[in-house]
Amino acid sequence: MAENPPSPSETEVATLIVETLQLDMPVSTIEMDAPLFGDGLGLDSIDALELSLAIKRQYGVELRSDNADKVDIFRSVRSLTHYIAAHSPS
Repeated sequence: MAENPPSPSETEVATLIVETLQLDMPVSTIEMDAPLFGDGLGLDSIDALELSLAIKRQYGVELRSDNADKVDIFRSVRSLTHYIAAHSPS
């Protein structure tokens, strides 16, 4: 089953992740539906905090640690991009 190609917004969020967390991988190798934590990109809670701060600076979207939906929001690049788009003040 072929993956849906990334949208420009998803590529932008993936780039933000790679740059913010200084990941040693090209953005083009990130699967948009792959998990951000665990077996996917292998991010941890410190990475989530850094990423949350970068998203607030870049998009004006606040991702709080007490948000009940945080597991779903940070599930993948695609889910994170959808959340940012839905909650962006612009």
